[in-house]
Amino acid sequence: QVQLVESGGGLVQAGDSLRLSCAASGRTFSSDTMGWFRQAPGKEREIVAAIIWSAGNTYYTNSVKGRFSIFGDNAKNTVYLQMNSLKPEDTAVYYCAARLGLIYSDYRRYPYWGQGTQVTVSS
Repeated sequence: QVQLVESGGGLVQAGDSLRLSCAASGRTFSSDTMGWFRQAPGKEREIVAAIIWSAGNTYYTNSVKGRFSIFGDNAKNTVYLQMNSLKPEDTAVYYCAARLGLIYSDYRRYPYWGQGTQVTVSS
């Protein structure tokens, strides 16, 4: 059974940094795309970043390019989202997701999800 467990959220000030972690278990994820999504109140869930685990190809939504970085640790079966220069508009619940195959920005393409972790950025 696939399980994704996020951690690392919290309350920070604008300009601060946070690192989110997503620990994956239940099968081998070497052929997976691992994605980070976020959902703010009243808004649709949107992709933040994604990585094809085996190839290392990455994707970032425009609003986080240059500030966020996604990377994985195969030995720990864990994917990270390093978030720097955080802004109040980054406030949301952040979710880790997984799918076999290529990166898609549509959250409906991802069958496996974590429980989410809250990130709040104060101004």
